[in-house]
Amino acid sequence: MAVRRSGRWENGGVRTILNVIWLVFAGFWLAVGYAVAGVISCVLIVTIPFGIASFRIANYVLWPFGRTVVRRGDAGVGSSIGNVIWFVVAGWWLAIGHVVTAIPLFVSIIGIPMGIANLKLIPISLTPMGREIVTTHEPFAS
Repeated sequence: MAVRRSGRWENGGVRTILNVIWLVFAGFWLAVGYAVAGVISCVLIVTIPFGIASFRIANYVLWPFGRTVVRRGDAGVGSSIGNVIWFVVAGWWLAIGHVVTAIPLFVSIIGIPMGIANLKLIPISLTPMGREIVTTHEPFAS
């Protein structure tokens, strides 16, 4: 059922259906990949901030529709250095996981929105530091 809020139409049912399909076909396995990266990062005490970022992204990839990623205004040089380290150690592996998962999703018509969402997750998989996950009010935002 479409609901009108603040001049926009929201359709929470479509968002929920997309999230459930996403969870079954891609979200669960991608979240497992991020969780593994997070556990490894937390074991190495110095990289606990990377583990926290990885768990945050794992939560996001489980249910991405209705949320988006924005840059934090208070992110500084530390976030940039952290992103370089993350990119070298784990980021590009996770980005490859998104590309490999997106390809079969594009094959079916119902999977095209999920493939697009998967490709939109690549920037946060490469540079997660200094970003924040926020709720959107657009029905198809990912």
